[in-house]
Amino acid sequence: MVIISRNEVYGYELSMKLQEYGLSVSEGSVYPVLLRMQKDNLIEGSMQPSPSGPNRKYYHLTDKGADALGLFKTHWEDIQRPVDQLLKKDDHT
Repeated sequence: MVIISRNEVYGYELSMKLQEYGLSVSEGSVYPVLLRMQKDNLIEGSMQPSPSGPNRKYYHLTDKGADALGLFKTHWEDIQRPVDQLLKKDDHT
């Protein structure tokens, strides 16, 4: 959702951006997740002309999606801090 929150993206573009961050995600696994997020009203899609080939469905975050992303970030930070402390403690033994 973070990538979608920054700019509208279409499915293939999203999978390429995830790969740029070192996440190997196949295009075939991106679309079911996008569909689920759309059904949950976290994102919305709109068809837009493509510079080459057929129209593309571009996705953007909804208000509900932005709220969910904020909640995820809070939970992530709550988990990240103690895990980082555990890993640092483990390095010293």
